[in-house]
This record gives sequence, C-alpha cells and structure tokens, in this order.
Amino acid sequence: QVQLVESGGGWVQPGGSLRLSCAASGSIFKLYAMAWYRQAPGKQRELVASIGIVENTWYTDSVKGRFSISRDNAKNTMYLQMNSLKPEDTAVYYCNRNPPVQSLWGQGTQVTVSS
Repeated sequence: QVQLVESGGGWVQPGGSLRLSCAASGSIFKLYAMAWYRQAPGKQRELVASIGIVENTWYTDSVKGRFSISRDNAKNTMYLQMNSLKPEDTAVYYCNRNPPVQSLWGQGTQVTVSS
C-alpha cells in the first residue's frame, strides 16, 4: 500500500529557508505527477507546487521565485526547497499526487514563519 510521509518542517524567521521532503513507499512513485499542498489555519488546503513525470513544474503565484519543487525517483522522494519565507507561508504542508488521492493524505509537516 502506498504511503506518503512528509518531513522537514519547523520554525523559521522571515527570510529564512526550509527544505521539505516527501518519502513515498512503493515502486510506482515515478509514474505519477506529485505536488505539495498547504493548509493555513482557517483556510482551505491549496496547491502550492507540482511536478510531473517528466519533471515539468508549476507554482502558485505567491511562491514563484521563492520555492523550488524537485523529485528523486531513485529514492522515491520529492522535495520542496523554500527560500525567503514569509509569515503568510505558515501552514501545514502536505504531499500527494496531482490530482490528490484522498487515501494518501498524511499528517503533514508544520511550517511556522515568525519573528
């Protein structure tokens, strides 16, 4: 059974950086487009960045130029490098396929940006 586990979150001051990881079990990771999502308190979960099977990428406008999504199919792992973090980036970050599969939502990893 496929499982996704997020890690790498934490507290950082504005302007700081974090690198999130998403480890996938199973050998078919490389066959799917993947994405990072986030949910801030009181808001709906939103798509932040996605990466296709040919590593084509997409970013929501608010993170363009600051975040970078990548994947390592040999390690069944996806990453999100987050630079120049802002308080409005504070949220729980999740990984999932794109489009998402309900059964694959994990616990997420908390990112808090504050001074």
